[in-house]
Amino acid sequence: MNSFSSLIVPLILTFIGLYGIYRKVDIYDALVAGATEGLATVAKIAPSVVALFVAIHMLRASGALEFICSLLSPIASFSGLPPENLPLALLRPLSGSAALAIGRDIMANTGADSFPGRIAAVMLGASETTFYTIAVYFGALRLKGTRHAIPAALAADLAGFVASALAVKIFFA
Repeated sequence: MNSFSSLIVPLILTFIGLYGIYRKVDIYDALVAGATEGLATVAKIAPSVVALFVAIHMLRASGALEFICSLLSPIASFSGLPPENLPLALLRPLSGSAALAIGRDIMANTGADSFPGRIAAVMLGASETTFYTIAVYFGALRLKGTRHAIPAALAADLAGFVASALAVKIFFA
């Protein structure tokens, strides 16, 4: 079974190539056109993504993240979210890699089977990198106004964070 799974991608690529030959498509020209379009998309979204990464790094390096977490700690405790999970809840909508690093830190410091560790795992699976996703999709389409997309997505993230704490409390308490 392991050898078959390693052959899936080459088989798919071979099938696509053979299908293109059957349909009399110039495969090389199609490949070059697709690569050109891909590079154009990267050029469109790069400024938004770079600005987002710089903002995240500034937030963490300046100590602002810790300050915001200390201000929100009483609210988090009241809602059932451990204070250890606040940095994850704040960074998850911004960056998946930063959220994974925070989740790893939570699990390393408190244990993967601890209440905060389990909540971190569920939070990572129950939420999305909202601003990154919006930057990529809206940037690719060159849309300036997001209308209701950001508030709706952030409300969904908040619901996911609270539901994560509640689900872990119900299923693992």
